Amino acid sequence: MVRSVLEEMRIRSLGVIDDAVVELSPGFTAVTGETGAGKTMVVTSLGLLLGGRADPALVRIGAKSAVVEGRISVSADGPAAARAVEAGAELDDGTLLISRTVSAEGRSRAHLGGRSVPVGILAELADELVAVHGQTDQQGLLRPARQREALDRYAGAAVSGPYAEYGAAYRRLRAVAVELEELTVRARERAQEADLLRFGLDEIAGVEPRAGEDVELAAEAERLGHAEALASAASVAHGALAGNPEDPEGVDATTLVAGAGRALDAVRSHDPALAALADRMGEISILLGDVAGELAGYADNLDADPLRLAAVEERRAALTALTRKYDGTGEGVAAVLAWSQVGAERLTELDGDDDRIGELTAERDALRGELSALAQALTDARTEAAARFAQAVTAELASLAMPHARVSFAIAQSEDPEGVEVGGRTVAYGPTGVDEVELLLAPHPGAPPRPIAKGASGGELSRVMLAVEVVFAGTDPVPTYLFDEVDAGVGGKAAVEIGRRLAKLAKTAQVVVVTHLPQVAAFADRQLLVEKTNDGSVTRSGVTVLEGEDRVRELSRMLAGQEDSETARAHAEELLATARADG
Repeated sequence: MVRSVLEEMRIRSLGVIDDAVVELSPGFTAVTGETGAGKTMVVTSLGLLLGGRADPALVRIGAKSAVVEGRISVSADGPAAARAVEAGAELDDGTLLISRTVSAEGRSRAHLGGRSVPVGILAELADELVAVHGQTDQQGLLRPARQREALDRYAGAAVSGPYAEYGAAYRRLRAVAVELEELTVRARERAQEADLLRFGLDEIAGVEPRAGEDVELAAEAERLGHAEALASAASVAHGALAGNPEDPEGVDATTLVAGAGRALDAVRSHDPALAALADRMGEISILLGDVAGELAGYADNLDADPLRLAAVEERRAALTALTRKYDGTGEGVAAVLAWSQVGAERLTELDGDDDRIGELTAERDALRGELSALAQALTDARTEAAARFAQAVTAELASLAMPHARVSFAIAQSEDPEGVEVGGRTVAYGPTGVDEVELLLAPHPGAPPRPIAKGASGGELSRVMLAVEVVFAGTDPVPTYLFDEVDAGVGGKAAVEIGRRLAKLAKTAQVVVVTHLPQVAAFADRQLLVEKTNDGSVTRSGVTVLEGEDRVRELSRMLAGQEDSETARAHAEELLATARADG
């Protein structure tokens, strides 16, 4: 599989850099230059390309924005390419183009493979492509949490397997504990809620409302309350249609329509139009007869019983009392019945709390036992990996002019009566296990192992950091490593050894080092010189690849501060010869 390589960066209007192109080699590239020349802008530029924080103060004074563009060759079947394509990027024959723009007002834009993307996508790619190490990253290594992460990363599947199982069990235990606490703490509140629900459900059950009953009763009450008026109106209407037996001389609608029909029937054969009207008159006569009959039946069946009216009003009052309490929507009995259904379901849930508390308690205890076993497995795996990791880093330190230094890990646990049992002790636990991991350094024989934050000088810490990365490169390699002043605080033989180990790391990964040490730069496959122009800026011609005599001259300057010192030149040539011999 083709290894990912950062091939080139173009930097415009960033810090002291006006417009410059940085061409990198697949192996070891050293970036050198006088103090303040802008070497660190290389690291800053790469950080921007990989989703770092955009600081408008980085924009060159007088420019509207700073732009960094990068070209990275990636493996077509690698995770970085897959994530880029998923984000909509296009690969150009295995090459991924990345750009980042930072405006002087603080706005930031990112492009990946010709497509605008959120800056967070670049940060995701950073994990797959580049490991950046500067002075701040060394400070990060001082934190125990970062040291535990480093150990877990080195251990690989031996830790990641039980770690994943532990994490799942831990998350489930936290969820169970939260639910159990809620049920227990709120037991009184829930009991009160259950009592109110029972009272309401009993009250509704006592009335036994029926769907639509309130509408039906309202109509019946209206009818019963106006029974006399309704009966009188029906009687008058019936008399007008069918005649009044007590008034034989009266004229009614049925008699008049019948007479009209007979008159039309007598002449209907002479005109089809009149015949049609005669038929319609017959229909009217039939309709009048039907209505008259229904009016008679309505009057006979109309119930004017005051006792029934009283019963209806009493029932309506009972339903109204329910709707006042349990209808929050204005839908009447329908809302009361809906409340009753929901309340019954909630009461069932509340009544089951005791059972649920018992179930959760049993699950919690089982999970704590499971967590104890997984935490022990995690501790055992870390302890085994720590011994191998410490031995490998110690061996690397011997090659970095620290032959008597010893690195070790302290893996401990804290007592906690509320914790889990591990190794016969009840200890505190968290999402990463029960272990407190700390990297210790004994710089020389007789010195007690101390945390590297207290036991290592600046130069020693730089070498410990480099040793850790060299060890990592053999187990979990990152395609590109960028070190900013990782050689700070060292010199002489130690600096030569740092250069030698960086060259070794570059055999399996791309290595870019910003350095002020000639002993380190001499081991590089390519050396870049960053130079300012007379106006204090770095232009396109200000980042040059040094070869032959130019490289000897720069190494001489780095050695003695004088490019033409014969002694420095001899030393520079000797360094290059040593580096070539090692290669």
